Amino acid sequence: MVSVRTLTLAGLVALALTPIAASAAAADSSNSAKVDALFSAWDNTRSPGCSVAVSRDHTIVHSRGYGMANLEYGVPIGRDTIFHVASVSKQFAAAAVMLLAEQGRVSLDDEARKYVPQLPDFGRSITIRHLIHHTSGLRDQWALLGFSGWRQSRDLITDDDVMSVVSRQRDLNFAPGERYSYSNTGYTLLGQIVRATAGKSLREFTTERFFTPLRMSSSHFRDDFTELVPNAAVGYERSGDGFRNSVTNFNTVGATSLLSTSEDLLKWAANLQTGEVGGERFARRMIEQGRLNDGSKIQYAAGLDVTNYRGLQLIGHSGADAGYRAYVGYLPAPRLAVALTCNTVIATSALAKQIADVYLAGQLDAV
Repeated sequence: MVSVRTLTLAGLVALALTPIAASAAAADSSNSAKVDALFSAWDNTRSPGCSVAVSRDHTIVHSRGYGMANLEYGVPIGRDTIFHVASVSKQFAAAAVMLLAEQGRVSLDDEARKYVPQLPDFGRSITIRHLIHHTSGLRDQWALLGFSGWRQSRDLITDDDVMSVVSRQRDLNFAPGERYSYSNTGYTLLGQIVRATAGKSLREFTTERFFTPLRMSSSHFRDDFTELVPNAAVGYERSGDGFRNSVTNFNTVGATSLLSTSEDLLKWAANLQTGEVGGERFARRMIEQGRLNDGSKIQYAAGLDVTNYRGLQLIGHSGADAGYRAYVGYLPAPRLAVALTCNTVIATSALAKQIADVYLAGQLDAV
């Protein structure tokens, strides 16, 4: 039998915790209302918008959709709406190669041509590390495709198309490691390296090694543009007083083409801090910033920008393709993470920082 004294102590503890819990709930409600206000312009049935998720200490404290996933059919954006997240994809391609490196199956200092022989021999060594940190000197695939006559959002673009134009290049923009220049080409090549090394597509590998164990059930690399994806948002861009469709038509993966939700992206942000999948060393290597030949450090790590926001380290990446915009980032010290997935042109990085301002009021340096 439980004693009266035990019941009394339990009751006292419960009473002592109740005001704390109530205060935390009130703070979360107040912060959520402030985030709602940031997205009020899109929170209607006439506009596309965003799904927004925020976590503190790896626990979701805000998750909501604003605007419409499909304007033609009147489908609102929800917590589980799936979006094309564009270059947010890059950290997953880098993570796949990092995991292979952890397993000893590749070295980041291996030459890329060892795994992708159709890459031209430019007379200079281009390593996997160069590809990851955008220091390869390779020309960007989108520019090359454009020069060759491809029309983005109109013509289908495949991995083979990318490799076709890359394989015909005769020179680099600069010597590998000489400087940083963002190049989507390097990340398409990372996808090819995964296939050559693991014997699986990037989609298969990341689903097996990351998305399934992390319970990111709404995430995968879309390597077939004709695939039907239930609950996926349509991309839009402004047209006069309204909107028109603005979607991707890619069968190329690595640099882009990840489909995901804001809540799934928070699970990934948590993994980059805990190393639940891949291990702590893997998680540390993901945020190691690259270095140039002269030893100077750049802000780009493995598909992630490592920067400072108002006195705190901020690790994240944005994405932009056609009418889609996305961002996921986290501040390790206060353990705050923010993910935005959107289906129209929105300044996701700036909005993510405004959300951080809401949740970290009083903890950030003055602007």
